[in-house]
Amino acid sequence: MQQITTLDNGFRIVTEPMPGLASAAVGVWVTAGARHERSEQNGIAHFLEHMAFKGTAKRTSLQIAEEIEDVGGYINAYTSREMTAYYARVLEADVPLAMDVIADIVLNPAFDAREIEVERHVILQEIGQALDTPDDVIFDWLQEASYPDQALGRPILGPAERIANYGAEDLRGFVAGHYGPGQMILAASGAVHHDRIVRLAEALFGDLPAVEMPLAEPARFACNERREIKTLEQAHFALSLEGPGYRDADLFTAQIYSSVMGGGMSSRLFQKLREERGLCYTTFAQAGAHEDTGALTIYAGTGGRDLADLAMLTIDELRRSTQDMSEAEVARARTQMKAGLLMGLESPSSRAERLARLLAVWGRVPSLSETIEKIDAVDLDAIRAFAEKTAASGRLSMALYGPVADAPPLEALRERLVA
Repeated sequence: MQQITTLDNGFRIVTEPMPGLASAAVGVWVTAGARHERSEQNGIAHFLEHMAFKGTAKRTSLQIAEEIEDVGGYINAYTSREMTAYYARVLEADVPLAMDVIADIVLNPAFDAREIEVERHVILQEIGQALDTPDDVIFDWLQEASYPDQALGRPILGPAERIANYGAEDLRGFVAGHYGPGQMILAASGAVHHDRIVRLAEALFGDLPAVEMPLAEPARFACNERREIKTLEQAHFALSLEGPGYRDADLFTAQIYSSVMGGGMSSRLFQKLREERGLCYTTFAQAGAHEDTGALTIYAGTGGRDLADLAMLTIDELRRSTQDMSEAEVARARTQMKAGLLMGLESPSSRAERLARLLAVWGRVPSLSETIEKIDAVDLDAIRAFAEKTAASGRLSMALYGPVADAPPLEALRERLVA
């Protein structure tokens, strides 16, 4: 059973014990990510996440790693567009240690000048690696095409030219404006006891002063194309159709629809593009959501000569889904979604992340039964209505990379979609 406590300063704690487990996952989720950067700060949230592991006032970077690994645990972090997370997995007896280390790296990073230079080089290598991975970078380009000139459309890693110039004061400035107790959630799951976690959190985070974080810029989805021509074996093709945000009533409908279209080997796109036509090895669709917007993303990789056919067939499948979607397809997608949810809850790390994300979005953690009810409420009529609305809107953006000179333009795909 989940329990939630809010400290006097606004710091939130949410726990969910998992009887029978000997280990626990614990972490701090900060509701500040790449979307909360100004244009001149792009990439700094991710840089800050890296610097958390490079030493504090009382621990070196090696000591941070050794203290967790000496007890058989692991520690990690990530940055997304709307959140930054610092988390660990340890045995039950070592939860206080993990919380102390996480609090230390989040609240007391040293920002040593030499370590900044080392990590700057690491991040520049990470950017280079992403640029050399077409089926990674194409999603950054698709995001940029969908949300141009907005924080939501800028890459999480940031551009190399900005990363090259950030210093300790830039990092401290972002912390001062975004890392307040009201922006933090401590989530723990597994072999945990709520009252003990609360007592530890009070000691570690209870004296943090409040921070008034500026609101994120409202999202504005745009219909744009980015085409990068390069000599590669594969042409990489990605589409984004405007979708619902976290709190939209259509969120579960969008997720189930994306599963029908490209969620597995039985999905429509997989069957049509790969099994029937042999046009690609990989294709998938997924529904992503943000605070106030979302997108249905479709990806496939194919040969340059087959790209036009693949693109048109993809649009045709989207149109066809408005007419002949079956109850069996919807039922299968609902079952896949519920199974994925339940399987994920078998991991304390996944469960802790779910707790933090739901609390950040809703201010509470909806029960599992409530979530299952919402999934089961999505019927064939709802899916068809969503498919029709999505197609009729023509709200579509595209990114292409590789031998893509002969790919149809975005406007041709939009016209075909709404026809």
